[in-house]
Amino acid sequence: MAAPPPGRAADARLDPATVCPAEGDPPKTHAAEWEKRYRRTVIASDLVAACVVIAISAFVIDRLAPHDMHAFGTAFAILCALPVSRAWSARVLGEGPEEYRTLGRALITAAVLVAFGGLLFGALEVQPWVFYVVPAVASVLFPQRYVLRQILHRRRRRGLCLLPVMAAGSAETVADLIKRTRAEAHVGWRVEAVCTSTGHGEIEGVPVVGRLEELSRHVRRGGYRVVAITADQYWNPERLQRLAWDLEGTSSEMVVAPVLMEVAGPRLNVSGVLGMPLLRVTAPAFTGGRRLVKEVVDRCGAAFLLALFSPVLLALAVAVKAGDRGPVIYRQRRIGKDGEAFTMLKFRTMVVNAHATRHDLEKANEGAGPLFKMKKDPRVTKVGGLLRRYSLDELPQLFNVVAGRMSLVGPRPPLPEETATYAPAARRRLLVKPGLTGLWQVSGRSDLSWDESIRLDLRYVEDWSLALDLVILWKTLRAVLAGQGAY
Repeated sequence: MAAPPPGRAADARLDPATVCPAEGDPPKTHAAEWEKRYRRTVIASDLVAACVVIAISAFVIDRLAPHDMHAFGTAFAILCALPVSRAWSARVLGEGPEEYRTLGRALITAAVLVAFGGLLFGALEVQPWVFYVVPAVASVLFPQRYVLRQILHRRRRRGLCLLPVMAAGSAETVADLIKRTRAEAHVGWRVEAVCTSTGHGEIEGVPVVGRLEELSRHVRRGGYRVVAITADQYWNPERLQRLAWDLEGTSSEMVVAPVLMEVAGPRLNVSGVLGMPLLRVTAPAFTGGRRLVKEVVDRCGAAFLLALFSPVLLALAVAVKAGDRGPVIYRQRRIGKDGEAFTMLKFRTMVVNAHATRHDLEKANEGAGPLFKMKKDPRVTKVGGLLRRYSLDELPQLFNVVAGRMSLVGPRPPLPEETATYAPAARRRLLVKPGLTGLWQVSGRSDLSWDESIRLDLRYVEDWSLALDLVILWKTLRAVLAGQGAY
């Protein structure tokens, strides 16, 4: 992927109409103007939307009995809960599921406050405000946040609204960081300078401006918003602590990449023990209440989708059958949770007995690892090509989800020959049920390398959460409509 255009864009402006201004804004050493404007836009949009919903609700409810204080109380509860829950913190805005988690936490807190206030003051008529009005506010705020985030991400992909980053570490780890920031521009980082043990040259087109011991001086002089510390033998607790002290009073945020690169989210917690800060890594959750909730949501959600899409399923079945009079459903053995085999159902997209001719096409294989993929596979039927482009051939897998053999979200269901070649780390994919969609599905699908596909599946297994599932399901719709990586 090509590097973003030169020139610092961290000071681009953002408001509801235009997320950032022209690229020519002068650089600043303090918080970029666009960050402040984006945060103000989020706060204003949240408040306006909440007040509008509450005002409409008050009008509807007041037709039966006047309860103006309920409206004011609900508005006050939401106004207090949003900042207290850090739903407006600049650190969570614009990226990752944490923004939605904090927003959801704030609205739940607001509902509890309204209910508690009703009990405290003897106003037992608060039920509609708790169970209808607050959820109505949520139904507006979540899509509104998503739209603002998409505007921001679109600008970032154009090289705007990016935070200037100074990376410091070994050449290998810094190069990996630079590649990731370029591949995932929506995160908002752009590495503009590097410090290494050698102190000269360039890495992935980014200049090395000094040695690691000179890092704080270069950060102060350059006004970088993020100082990303990657692995290197130079770093030890004393040097990291001294660097943190040196950066005090600047606008730079120090970010240290842990050794456990693929463990993140709620599994990592910092706590003090015997006067020492320790990074606690909790075990991934494969059982318990959250998994039970996921199981219920999977089966009920799949049943609902089957009922909703039943006319579509019937139409697709007729189209496949009319194409060449062959079978409608393609059955294939896949490996599920704990290595147990099951039969996965899909609409047939290839000619009958397509597997028998696969050996003739081995030289044209474009798939990653043991997967066989071709962008223009001659065995794919006309109807099958359309089904694959929009992942409609996957819809019968909903029956596998209802039966409990698959999940709505999870790792990609592997073939038996794939699992036979798995390294011990890759076999951790089998600790959870395979999914109809997953990180692999929303990150490029067949365009990904084999190692990247494995990495994404392992990341899901390690960092699974209900919030992550919701984000993946939401992104799946976009990936399917775009047809990215589908062939």
